[in-house]
Amino acid sequence: MGIVAGLDSSSESTRIVVCDADTGAVIRHGYAPHPVEKGPDVDPQAWLMSLGEAAGGGLLEGVQAIGVSAQPHGLVPLDVEGNLVRPALVGNDRRAQSAAADLIDSLGGRTAWAQAVGAVPQATHAVTKMRWLARTEPAHAARISEIMQPHDWLAWQLLGRPARRTTDRGGASATGFWSAATESYRPDLVELALGHQVRLPEVLSPSGTAGFTPEGLLISAGTGETMAAAFGLGVGVGDAVVSLGASGSVFGIHHEALADPTGTITSFADATGRHLPVVHTSNAVRVLRGAAEMLGTDLEGLSELALQSSPGAYGMVLLPYLEGERTPHLPHTAGSLHGMRRESMKPEHMARAAVEGMLCGLADALDVLRGRGVAVRRVFLLGAAAELGAVQAVAPGLFGVPVVVPQPAEYAALGAARQAAWAWGVAHGTLAPAPGAEPRPGGQAAWVDPPQWPAAASQVFEPGEELPVGQAVRQQYTTVRDETHPGAFHREG
Repeated sequence: MGIVAGLDSSSESTRIVVCDADTGAVIRHGYAPHPVEKGPDVDPQAWLMSLGEAAGGGLLEGVQAIGVSAQPHGLVPLDVEGNLVRPALVGNDRRAQSAAADLIDSLGGRTAWAQAVGAVPQATHAVTKMRWLARTEPAHAARISEIMQPHDWLAWQLLGRPARRTTDRGGASATGFWSAATESYRPDLVELALGHQVRLPEVLSPSGTAGFTPEGLLISAGTGETMAAAFGLGVGVGDAVVSLGASGSVFGIHHEALADPTGTITSFADATGRHLPVVHTSNAVRVLRGAAEMLGTDLEGLSELALQSSPGAYGMVLLPYLEGERTPHLPHTAGSLHGMRRESMKPEHMARAAVEGMLCGLADALDVLRGRGVAVRRVFLLGAAAELGAVQAVAPGLFGVPVVVPQPAEYAALGAARQAAWAWGVAHGTLAPAPGAEPRPGGQAAWVDPPQWPAAASQVFEPGEELPVGQAVRQQYTTVRDETHPGAFHREG
């Protein structure tokens, strides 16, 4: 029996789980917040300070391998000596929005980007942050000799800053200059964005090893937070994951990369060798919070009110585009309430319309994936709002498939730990290819499956007899959406 650890360095904290390598059972866990920083510029040393605090008290005693997951879409700019040129750029940096539009035009439009790397530049992408630096901080941009993402940089620090720099498919696919379809970098896009070439990390296989620490701990390839969470959940082909934050995201597991000329789908690679197409919405829990505030209650109170109403909210339909919308592409629109009658103007019907509107918006995102051949046989629902009774009651009928609500857990850290167990098992020969497995193309070793850890503990909500009712509600929503915003799902790239 081995012991492995997974650490997740999110935008706010570091969480570490120490697990049995064979069973995935959590033995110990640690937590520490990051030092408070304002804005999109962050000193990466804060991540190391948080990591050290989270790992205190002998948390990592006996650990043989560590996997690192971290917030996606970060850019750590380094000079020729491997030192920081400036603080890291992280998150959805709104300063880079004009740089995204600039990049799109420079390559010839959205379709050109989708075909090149499976993603149309957004403010989040590293390639866009590079363009912003080149335009607004040219002196800094000129000094950049190499770039990393947060999980790459953390793994490199744990290894003692060796000559070798590494990343993984999942992290690379979030940069905007690595293609999940061809599994290769596009150096021309780096130069297009920054004005010159830089050193890029070696992209490891999903079970690859980045190296060994001076103490002999194996460090696995690492990955982005979304990819690690999917691996920790144990989702596979046929599963979709709907994440309910202020904004929303929907992703599935697919056998191939998807090029979407509209940019609605971002084609990431996952942490297992497959692909992870993602669709984002601008509005999710912000819709529920806004409705709750208007009705003088909180999320739990809103849920209770919604359950007092009936499916269809007495004919009211809320188009939940409170902050504009990414899916469908309506960046400058606003939300709207339709079908109001004197008898429907009651708090419970308004609450129901908010829940149904939010979930119908996410069902639209699911349908974008379905329309490109991504199998959706069940939906995992994540986020605190997934625990609301009204959400659990309404979602299965609107999504049209069983809804799985996992128990709260550190799934990104668990995914990083599972990756560490995989790499350790391959490196030490305790995990082996299936009998008769053939070498992969290019003479690579035969594929080794990851350790089979138990699926996440969860509740399952079936559509059951409510499916026709839910689909009728969805149709009511779709009719209003198409009448209000005709052609929103049929734009050209």
